[in-house]
Amino acid sequence: MTYLGNDRIRIADIADELGVSTATVSNVIHGKTKKVSGETMKRVQKLLEERQYIPSMAGILLAQNNSKMIGVVINDHEKYGGHTLEDPFICASLNALAKEIERAGKFLMLKVTDQWNEIPRFASMWNMEGMVLIGYCEQDYKKLREQMHIPFVVCDGYMKSSGNLVNIEINHQDGGAQVGRYLRSKGHKAVLCIADNRLCMDMERYMGLKSEIPDAELMVIPMEQEVRTAFYMEHLEEIKKYSAVFAVSDYYAMDFILFLNRAGISVPEEMSVVGFDDVRECEKFVPALTTVKQDQEQRAALAVELLSRLRDGTCRDQNVKLPVSLIERDSVREVKMHKECV
Repeated sequence: MTYLGNDRIRIADIADELGVSTATVSNVIHGKTKKVSGETMKRVQKLLEERQYIPSMAGILLAQNNSKMIGVVINDHEKYGGHTLEDPFICASLNALAKEIERAGKFLMLKVTDQWNEIPRFASMWNMEGMVLIGYCEQDYKKLREQMHIPFVVCDGYMKSSGNLVNIEINHQDGGAQVGRYLRSKGHKAVLCIADNRLCMDMERYMGLKSEIPDAELMVIPMEQEVRTAFYMEHLEEIKKYSAVFAVSDYYAMDFILFLNRAGISVPEEMSVVGFDDVRECEKFVPALTTVKQDQEQRAALAVELLSRLRDGTCRDQNVKLPVSLIERDSVREVKMHKECV
């Protein structure tokens, strides 16, 4: 029998080719092999693999009620420019999750996609015990909840209501407020916040800043690096009016410092810069970056714990908010005579 590359292989096709019942094929796929002879099981498994009914026989072996598989799915957002797993914040999140999942005696299966509708198929194919989702929007989570019955936890998400899933978020507004209090204590009044949107967590971070420095302004910057550099150059004279810049991520903070260096503006002597996330590169960067720390280990441990409680039916949480803390380093200086916005 010949199958074309785009054909969808059905259980019935496998059963017809082997001369067995569809129930037999289904039992092998789902690990229910007590009533299937060893020889028949091997024949079914071999043909399933040859016909690529699922990617490999690992899928069959894992397709049991206790797969011990935790799926981690990350949104392949355009802001990462096709390098999602190279982003320092994503790397830190994955590293923490990998350690906690292994500590729990589970296995991590990773997927990067910007298509939310690929996630239910991914979960079903590997019969996941649970999933951790990073970076999708509220609308996507609601659709997933309707299509998936396995427990899942949202990390680094932004949701007004979580339904019957658990959302782990950080206190974005308090993080921005901590930055505002710190910059104000250093004499800064003319403060600019840079973000690539006016929505969700970025807006909360800006509003936190503004709660402490009411005159703080928001500048929406392009996501694409080359376009962003040209944007900074075009607005350089406006940028120079500020004594400090708060970037809503460490990535944007360090990228901005590199731009300032090329423009002949020294940090922190002429302009102070603060980031958000506290990725590993912050401490090694020159100057070492003042930032807001998210505790990745705490969040990862909580995500794995909540998945277990969701499976057991003992979880009553819907939204969990974790604290953040300001980490003072070298990228901020104290000013006596500060610039004013005009």
